[in-house]
Amino acid sequence: MLLFQPSLSPLLSSLSLAMATSHAFAGNPLKSCLNPDSLIPFLLNSQGTDSSSPDRFLILPLRKGRPLARTDDSIPPRWHLAWVDSTRLNQLEARGDEFVYLGSTDLAEEPHQCHYLSVDVSEGNREWGEGLAFIELRTLMVATDWADAISMGQLAIAGHARALLEWHGLTKFCGSCGSKMIPISAGRRKQCTNDSCKKRFYPRVDPVVIMLVIDKENDRALLSRQSRFVPRMWSCLAGFIEPGESLEEAVRRETFEETGIEVGEVIYHSSQPWPVGSNSMPCQLMVGFFGYAKSLDIHVDKKELEDAQWHSREDVKKAIAFTEYEKAQKSTAVKVGQACKGVEQGPHSFSFNDYALESGEMAPMFIPGPFAIAHHLISTWVNQGVPGSGQNEKSLKRMNSVSSL
Repeated sequence: MLLFQPSLSPLLSSLSLAMATSHAFAGNPLKSCLNPDSLIPFLLNSQGTDSSSPDRFLILPLRKGRPLARTDDSIPPRWHLAWVDSTRLNQLEARGDEFVYLGSTDLAEEPHQCHYLSVDVSEGNREWGEGLAFIELRTLMVATDWADAISMGQLAIAGHARALLEWHGLTKFCGSCGSKMIPISAGRRKQCTNDSCKKRFYPRVDPVVIMLVIDKENDRALLSRQSRFVPRMWSCLAGFIEPGESLEEAVRRETFEETGIEVGEVIYHSSQPWPVGSNSMPCQLMVGFFGYAKSLDIHVDKKELEDAQWHSREDVKKAIAFTEYEKAQKSTAVKVGQACKGVEQGPHSFSFNDYALESGEMAPMFIPGPFAIAHHLISTWVNQGVPGSGQNEKSLKRMNSVSSL
């Protein structure tokens, strides 16, 4: 299949330098069209053959949540999304209602406006050409150079595509009357086909609080381990928000339920889209906080965690300093390159063994890499970038009295 590899450089190079340090999956460079309803009908009717049209279409295929990717000849190789030229639309073998609209370039920045779409091609066994492979999104996340704004922008686009397509796969019938649903607004919404219902549904977002709890007096942070973690990996506490509670309340509840630690002041840090979680929850939004501990005795809920411990700033600083994050990124990029060349078969994923030190020894303790918001919460604290506890005693007492109702 002929594939079109667009140059996104004019669009992405105009981004702020801050983009290079933003969270993985954030900072999507595509802009939303004001009225996308006509885009897919136009695509299907013209199939991109009218060279005089100001509109161009590029489609990103995904198979079982994995975007189609290719790599270049740089060392280590840099991955790119593999877009299908709309003139080869018939080879996608997809119906119009299977496409989802991802966004468009800005007419002010491009001579022709280009619209980007995505489609699930999990069914069938099409040939996609040499030098291409469907790669796990989590693997692309690790293989992405987080200092490269263009690569980070492509990762954000891929994450958006996976989240939308997963939501479409889970939302086939109306939750109110059970009738079949159809996509509208170029796949960004769904509507019930029952004339007496006609309810509209919007893409689901599952908010999660993730928090670094701090023992300010003893200069320590509370880190935890789940049973699914690889040995020596520690991270922040996290949990889904329940109906009827605020973000701050969720931070305090989750911390107390899992570790028995009471949290007072809660300070917002940042948020991160997280489309690499469970397929049943494809649109997670991680909302990051710092929380100041009011109690210090840990009582771990073994149903939720394997362990939780206080760690000194010095120990955590050493863990960050000695863990080979850049080495892991480069070695994973090489694996993606090998997969695209057909060297490796099947699911492609990175190994936490890539975090081994140059001596070959494993780091005695490590935290998630810079692609995860947990890393940024922890490193911010290590570098003493957390705001001081500025809430006065009167405010704390009022907060405590409200939470006890």
